[in-house]
Amino acid sequence: MARGRKRKAGKRLPCGKRSRAENRKDVMATALEARRRHYGVSAAQAKDERLGSALGRLAFAGYISGDQYAAGENYGEIIARNRAIMGLPMDQPRSVTGILINEGIFGGGAPDPDPELVAKVRKQAAAAILVLKAADSDAPGITGRKPSVLVHAAVCHDADALHWGPADMRQLCHGLDALCRLFRLR
Repeated sequence: MARGRKRKAGKRLPCGKRSRAENRKDVMATALEARRRHYGVSAAQAKDERLGSALGRLAFAGYISGDQYAAGENYGEIIARNRAIMGLPMDQPRSVTGILINEGIFGGGAPDPDPELVAKVRKQAAAAILVLKAADSDAPGITGRKPSVLVHAAVCHDADALHWGPADMRQLCHGLDALCRLFRLR
């Protein structure tokens, strides 16, 4: 009779230790199962990459159009690039490594970017922010939060917007429409 507890099932290395390496298929299966549970979708629908973000879930559910989704994604990329170029921390780091980089503890020694690139990124970010501020002033009906706040929350902070009220959804769509015009998506 063997001493100790029973061996756990699974692949093992030649030395006898359990292998920790999960293959890509196992990792994807775990992610798809979680999406199915959390969002109540079928296995085929869980493969849709839009379910990975709050804005994508709005597009998946049909609350916003494909153009509005693309405009929101462009806005998110521009704002993230602007924050990186200006040396500001990410809005929402997705990992502990991201937090450590933000605090300058690790990996923060990047060379200074090209001044022309800085000017270009700042100009793009300023244009996007200006368009959203203009959407705040010409928003239909003043009920609910401002379009600029809602777009930034849904895109940059990944706030779950599926349960927002109808007034907030109208304002969000108004802000995304303004971004569509800026990015010439319609």
